[in-house]
This record gives sequence, C-alpha cells and structure tokens, in this order.
Amino acid sequence: MNKEFNTKFLGKDFSASIVVFLVALPLCLGIALASDAPPFAGLIAGIIGGVVVGLFSGSKLGVSGPAAGLAVIVANAIGQFDTYEMFLAAVVLGGLIQVVLGFIGAGKIAFYFPSSVIKGMLAAIGITIILKQIPHAIGVDKTPEGIFKFKQADGENTFSELLNFDNYVLGALVIGFICLGILILWDTKFIKQNKILGMVPGPLLAVLAGIGLNEIYPASMHITKEHLVQLPEIGSLVAIEGFLKYPDFSALGKFAVIKTGFLIAIIASLETLLCVEATDRMDPSKSITPTDRELRAQGIGNMLSGLIGGIPITQVIVRSSANIQAGGKTKLSAVMHGMLLFGCIMLIPGFLNRIPLASLAAILIVVGYKLANPAVFKRLYKEGQDQFIPFVVTIVAVMFSDLLIGILIGLLVGIGYVLFTNFRSAIKLEKDGNHTIINFKKDVFFYNRAELMKCFSRLREGDELTLDGRNVDFIDHDIFLAIQDFYTNSKEKNIKVNLLDITRKKITFRHQEDETTHLTHDD
Repeated sequence: MNKEFNTKFLGKDFSASIVVFLVALPLCLGIALASDAPPFAGLIAGIIGGVVVGLFSGSKLGVSGPAAGLAVIVANAIGQFDTYEMFLAAVVLGGLIQVVLGFIGAGKIAFYFPSSVIKGMLAAIGITIILKQIPHAIGVDKTPEGIFKFKQADGENTFSELLNFDNYVLGALVIGFICLGILILWDTKFIKQNKILGMVPGPLLAVLAGIGLNEIYPASMHITKEHLVQLPEIGSLVAIEGFLKYPDFSALGKFAVIKTGFLIAIIASLETLLCVEATDRMDPSKSITPTDRELRAQGIGNMLSGLIGGIPITQVIVRSSANIQAGGKTKLSAVMHGMLLFGCIMLIPGFLNRIPLASLAAILIVVGYKLANPAVFKRLYKEGQDQFIPFVVTIVAVMFSDLLIGILIGLLVGIGYVLFTNFRSAIKLEKDGNHTIINFKKDVFFYNRAELMKCFSRLREGDELTLDGRNVDFIDHDIFLAIQDFYTNSKEKNIKVNLLDITRKKITFRHQEDETTHLTHDD
C-alpha cells in the first residue's frame, strides 16, 4: 500500500465511504432520470467514478460520478440520436479527448480561478442543495434528486417548489425532521467525544431511523413507493448483462456524434477542474491534486462508462464535500463508496428501496449548510469588497442559472475587480508647487493610458514632471509610446521632464524600433 491508500485510516475512510454512498445513491438515479437515460446508466457511472476514477486519480478526497451539470447536454444528445448506443460512442470519444487533454497539460486551467469565485461556487451549491432538498424532506418529490438548475422541467423553479406545501406527505415530513435532528445531534461535541456513539456515522443512523419509522407507521402515514429510493433489482451477476448497453462506433463518422463528444469532454473537464480546486481548498491537510493526472483519470472513467452503457462522469462537489465532512482521509473512501454501490445494488436492492427520500434529503441539507456556513460570508466580508462582491455575484449567478454559467459570471466580475484595483493603484500622482511627480506602481498596462494622459494634459508651460519607474516591474508598450510622445514634445512646451528608471527591460515591445534608446537612462 502506498500513501494514497494508507491503511492507518481504514476505519475513517470506511465510515466516510458509507456517508458518500448514501449521498451518491439517489444522485446517481436522479441525474440519470434528468438526463433521459436508463436509471442503471447512472449507477454504472457512479460505480466507475468511485472505483476506476478513484484508483487512477491523484485527488485524495475528490469523489467522481454522474454530474447534474451535464444532464441537459446528455438529454439533448440522447433525444437527438437515433439510438442510445450512438450517444455512448460520443461518451467514449469524450473520454478519449480528456485523456489527450491530460497529456498536453490542460489541467493548469484550474489554477486561474480566483479563490473568491471558488468559495462563491461552494456556498451557492450549499444554498441550492438546501432549497432543492426541502421539498424532498417533506415528501414533494416531483423533481429528481441531483438537479440543481434554477428552472425545473416540471415548470417550477427553486423557490416556487418550496411553496408546494399542499402536496406534502405527513410521513415524509416527520421522517425528514427526525433525521435532521439526529444529524444535528450527531454533529455535537457530546456525541463526537463519546467513544461508542462517535463510531456510528450519523447519516447511517438517520437512514436506519427513516426505514424504521416508515415500518411502524400506521397506514395513514405510510410512505408509498414514489417517495422511496427506486433501484432496479438485478438478482444475479448473470442478469447484469441485460442492463448493459454498448456503443455504436460506426456512429463516430457522424458530425453530431463528434460534436457531442467534444462538448462532453470540455464541459466535464471544466466541471472537474472547478471541483478539484474547491475540494483542495476544503481539504484539512491542504493537498494539491495533480490536475493533468485528474483529467486522464476522468477520461479513462468516461471511456469505460461509455463502453458499458453509463452516462458521463466528472468529479462532483456534493459527494466530495460529504467525503471531507465525514472524515475521509485517503482515496480509499472514494473507491469503497463505489464498491458499496455495486455490492448493495447486487445484494440488497430490496432493502435500499425501503429508504425514504426524506432521510437522504436531511443528509444533503446538512451537507449544504456546511458548504454555505454563515462564517464564510463573514470572513469574505471582512476581507474587502474585491473578495466579497465576486463571491456574492457567483452565488447569485449559480443559483439562478447553473454551475458553469455562474462560475463564468463570477470569474468575469473577479477579473473586473483585478483590473479596477490595478487601474486605481498603478499610477500615483503627487504635486509640489509646479513640480508633478508620477509614481508607477506594480505593473502598468494599456488601460492605465487614459489616466496618464489626463495627468499630462494638466501640465502647463514652465512646469516640471518626474516620471518615477523605480517601483514598477512592467510597462506596457502603449504606456511607453505615451511617455515617448510627451517626452519628445516637452521641450517645445517648456516642460522639464525627469525620467527615473524607465528602462527597456520594463517595456514590452510589439515591434522592433530604435526609438527607445533615449529613455534608457535617468535624466
């Protein structure tokens, strides 16, 4: 065993894998349903995401499986193609492209997302999980588990669905509240410090309580099938063959299949890299995931998933955060969760089909609260508006659209704040009588030219100007041209210009000219 599978943490990893399994089970089925794919296709993706991707990945605590962010793309593709097997060919192609992306170093994209945007993504997912799970906790199960888009297929949205109290189920409501109470109690120091009770995973106890309550309910409160987990009952290893489907590789000659393959590869890679960055930030040991290796692992997983009938896979933040919160320590927790998925659907599907969705909703509500903890909002607010505003914008954008669109909006706002901060701080103006001193700070880019020209326009005949570049590392060529033009015309305007360390090494050149030589010394 290497350090990625340290048996020292076997107990904690197994306990965490149970929690992740309980979270993953309804999500695999729900995302498959939302993708218009066979339910078993979601389970295939969950098993492969846990076992195969877990083995090849370098992410210590990341968990992979079917992702809600791809549900629309998958549903559109399945509806567009003549057969499901054509779609599977696109999944295999997408996985192959991901492997190539991993080998050419595309994983570095993960490091270009600002921390405020990543934290906003986590908080938004947490809030969305809570809002989406409240209906399930009271028995309103119109929308499949794992769907986080604002607008829902049933015509409702995240907020309007909360008002469907007329359709609540009393038995589910009671189970939801009791399970939530158990999870809150099990998160207290009293339970955690108890040597016996602390060994029992709270989510497992909540699920068992939900099953037990439903068994002893009177007929008027008994929860019916549509409010319970619904797994296909396989029966035996031989019977699995009837659930598997295989890709039609002859379809790879069609443009629509190739296009879908590339789309799956790009979206799945972006979602994975975002989740890798977020998972690493939540990791108590602050491990750094090798992102290129992660893309290759995801690609292998998607190729295998497509080869046997599964839907696309990405690293997913809900399962990864549940893994971290449950105390997972190594990759073994992700692998074991996949093994639990396979073992349980083979051996005890009847027992799993007795789990109330309200119990699982309670587990996810607690996961969501930990992602959107109020302490995060307070900390970002104290760090300043350049951190807080991109954080809040990302939350709102993710909640009212979807993960990728929200992240892109948050990223644009974050970049805007960087540019605005640099714009304000790059040029500092000081005046001493008719002597103007312009101090260049940090890096000076083309968008600072307007401010510089405004300073030049205020100078009058007989004034003195000092351009101080001793504290700057980079001067854009457009800034240099503005300085050069003013320097050349300054004698005609009877303005004395002093240049301090405005040197060639600090200027970026877009073409070769000899016109800069007179600016390479201090006058």
